[in-house]
Amino acid sequence: MTATRGFGIDIGGSGIKGALVDLEKGQLIGDRLRIDTPRPSTPEAVADVVAEIVQHFDWDGPVGVTLPAVVKKGVAHTAANIDPAWIGTDADALFAKRLGRDVDDVAMLNDADAAGMAEMRFGDPAARHGVVTLLTFGTGIGSALFHDGKLVPNTEFGHLEVDGHDAEKKAAASVKDNEGLSYPEWAKRVNRYLTVLENLIWPDLFIVGGGVSKKSEKWVPLLDIRTRVGVASLQNNAGIVGAAAAAAEGIEH
Repeated sequence: MTATRGFGIDIGGSGIKGALVDLEKGQLIGDRLRIDTPRPSTPEAVADVVAEIVQHFDWDGPVGVTLPAVVKKGVAHTAANIDPAWIGTDADALFAKRLGRDVDDVAMLNDADAAGMAEMRFGDPAARHGVVTLLTFGTGIGSALFHDGKLVPNTEFGHLEVDGHDAEKKAAASVKDNEGLSYPEWAKRVNRYLTVLENLIWPDLFIVGGGVSKKSEKWVPLLDIRTRVGVASLQNNAGIVGAAAAAAEGIEH
């Protein structure tokens, strides 16, 4: 019997969000709970917050968790905007122990990969054809690459060098806020980044997500690139939905 409900947690550089998910509709059930990411964001400190969120919802089933990191077989290999102590951490084992779950009941994914998987399943059907890249603009820039709906896991396009800089240091949504940039000013930086990326991988579609996608009308129309740009239909909840679906189906990378 296919699960109709799941639970996902999306760990970001600034906040950790969790919610119950309707796996048939790809929607949150009720409100999500967001708690600021602890400082420092060590594995143990983050695990405590994740446990608090799971306990808040009184959820006892499988849990999907995203990290802003390259995740292979449950182990974090990078640490973008989280404490470097994550590098080499067996996140699967850490969360399973902290949540009192079997390790098979915890699914670890890269945050953008989880968001992209949710968009593939519940978003625009056109995204399931050709080469599609989902980009999440938040504290950093996450990326997920798909070919005909199939994920190529753990791409790190947010760290491309653009004009001598790590791309996310100039074009992440956090930079817009920290530097007080207007949407047109920030859109120029995003446009430059997307131009470099599209010349590398020649995608058929970019999907832009993250919290700033809620204000897409203020910046997406200003982009002037070759590739079509769509807005994530699940906006900033895509990571939670993708994580919950992965946990329900036992998917992990």
